[in-house]
Amino acid sequence: MPNPYETLIVEGEEGVAKITLHRPDLHNAINETMIAELTKVFLQISKDKQIRMVLLTGSGNTFCSGADLHWMKKIAGATKAQSVADSKRLHEMLMSIYQCEKPVLAHVNGPAIGGGVGLVAAADMAFAHEGAEFSFSEVRLGLIPAVISPFVVRKIGENNAREYFLTAERFKAHKAKEMGLINYCAVPDQLEEKIAEKIKYLKQAAPGALADCKKLIQKIRTFDLDELGDITAEMISERRTSAEGQEGMVAFLTKRKPNWIL
Repeated sequence: MPNPYETLIVEGEEGVAKITLHRPDLHNAINETMIAELTKVFLQISKDKQIRMVLLTGSGNTFCSGADLHWMKKIAGATKAQSVADSKRLHEMLMSIYQCEKPVLAHVNGPAIGGGVGLVAAADMAFAHEGAEFSFSEVRLGLIPAVISPFVVRKIGENNAREYFLTAERFKAHKAKEMGLINYCAVPDQLEEKIAEKIKYLKQAAPGALADCKKLIQKIRTFDLDELGDITAEMISERRTSAEGQEGMVAFLTKRKPNWIL
């Protein structure tokens, strides 16, 4: 079957959808086509009951080099209204990753620059080659990392954002891990093992519970503590009475595996 995407390769195996950014000649740079295709595929995956999780990576030796130069030239000549609309599409793409009902794992196989760091930050977990480099390069172009900032600052905090947004300096995977941008860094073979280990754990979890866990985490960041008592009580009550919740408790009490384990 021919690949239906211009900028991606999408594969599936044993409940895992692997999405590869595929513009290797341009270091997997982001353009309007990639934004549209990533948004479409993540929205589809979010509702696909056959898919349990997503692995996002890049072709070749680069994860994502940020914005494509041709796309940037096009934006530079756009009206303000066109520029705003374009930026909102980028935000919607990042939200499709951040709010995906399936766990999203980013395998950072090489440099992640600008918008590429946004992709990493929108994922639930990130695993980087120890030689991978990261940078918020926007200020060197007279720009700011505006659209990616809500996702990035949630991961690295204001203090790190003030330093690395302003200096645009490159930093290695070990520093990215220290900041909280990524979860693990290692040599490629060890990284593959760690990703496989996490996938194994995720396959043991109930799909609906994973989706609700992501929603729970997002709600905790959004609402005040005095509102969260009612919200969390409602969420756990719905889980307890759901088919998954009932299956999980019966399986535990009867010492058998629940029916969702792959």
